[in-house]
Amino acid sequence: MTENNGGLDAINEALNRSQGSFHIKTLLISGLGFFTDAYDLFIIGVVVSLLSLSGWTTIDTFYKGLISSTSLISAVIGAILFGRLLDYLGRKRIYGLELAILIIGALGSAFLTPYNNAIALIGWRFLLGIGIGGDYATSSTIMAEYSNTKSRGKFIGSILSMQSFGLVAGPLIALAFMLHGVSPAITWKALLAIGAIPAAIVIYFRLKMPEPPRYTAAARGDVNKAARDLKEYTGINVSVSDDEKYVVKAKWSTLFRDRTFLLTLIGTMGAWFLMDWALYGNSIMSTTILSALVPSTIKGMPALIKSTEYTLLIFAVAAFPGYWIATFTIDRIGRKTIQLTGFAVMAATYAIIAIGYHSIIGNLSLFLGLYGVSYFFIMFGPNVTTFVYPPEVFPVTTRGLGTGMSAAGGKTGAFIGTFVDAIILGTDASAHLPLLFTILAIFAIVAFILTLVLLPETKGRNLEETSGEKRYTVKA
Repeated sequence: MTENNGGLDAINEALNRSQGSFHIKTLLISGLGFFTDAYDLFIIGVVVSLLSLSGWTTIDTFYKGLISSTSLISAVIGAILFGRLLDYLGRKRIYGLELAILIIGALGSAFLTPYNNAIALIGWRFLLGIGIGGDYATSSTIMAEYSNTKSRGKFIGSILSMQSFGLVAGPLIALAFMLHGVSPAITWKALLAIGAIPAAIVIYFRLKMPEPPRYTAAARGDVNKAARDLKEYTGINVSVSDDEKYVVKAKWSTLFRDRTFLLTLIGTMGAWFLMDWALYGNSIMSTTILSALVPSTIKGMPALIKSTEYTLLIFAVAAFPGYWIATFTIDRIGRKTIQLTGFAVMAATYAIIAIGYHSIIGNLSLFLGLYGVSYFFIMFGPNVTTFVYPPEVFPVTTRGLGTGMSAAGGKTGAFIGTFVDAIILGTDASAHLPLLFTILAIFAIVAFILTLVLLPETKGRNLEETSGEKRYTVKA
């Protein structure tokens, strides 16, 4: 490695020190997709309940779990596929394609699913998940490569935190339909179709974005084009020379022999797997979980309205602020500290609920308070940090796939968690919630240990340093 890598260092340094409105533009273009991702993933819990109220007879416990979770397992495929394409074809050539797939899946779910046909709905939700997984790999990678060092965590975290609006919008829109007397048969279709709207708004702007200059310079060795794109998109002028070209030659075949890299990958995938089991299992199944608080005398649509109101309360009061407090403090407190704190509090609250469940469930305020604290510390904790970590710790030529593999680990946990939670809760959520929260407490402890042992602190360090790519920079 040389001390001065010519134009490559100039491009990287310009972005590391950059300030400007282009950061906000990139954030909005990327973040609106995550609003859609959250809405589409979490609204399915309400939709499944509405299907039964619409007269569907095919929704037994097995199909309920599969409909709720199928988009999560296909997100694993999407994250790995798009992550690999990001590195192989470049960011620009595929950015926007993932939203096109998402839009088709959302509209197909709503309008091309025949009555009482669970298999067709599962198929469309599978396609939707491919697009969602692709968005996890692409958006955080692109935001990281446009970010400066000082605020990189805030910018990447803000993309994920756009989920908070989708998280709240889902039950809010559902309640608007139900409280105004719209029939369940219309409501479930409308809820699924609405998920296509934000993606359709932003897809044009993704297609117009240039290749991130970091990628052009480091992976392609074209510092002149990188400088031109940097000027066009950000307004930053950089003087470069390609007399001496340097490129990053990190490859997966090389990195898998790097012990530090492998342990970091285990840390990012493992922590995200365990966190998403808790987050998605709790969020998608929140209507079922919180139905345990609804008096047994309330049935049908009134019971669904009441459990949806509880869900909205938890999402708005606990989850929403947790996202944004983490996002705006992550560059000061640090990724590792926030993640460790989140997992520790999750373990404690889940254990308290599990051990004292039969006393706690009779006290509405106490149960919602403990459940809300666990939700706050998922968000002000590993939900944000597991998303921020991956694009920071993989070299530019493997960043897409590394981020995609980490997200795939998360979505595997989300799929298993949602499916298994549906099976555990079955038709009697109240009886089986102690077992569920015991499992979640154990997982939070394991994730705390993984974070403590395997993950570095990346705050305040340049992307080239945290990713280790300087070790793989060579003269072209």
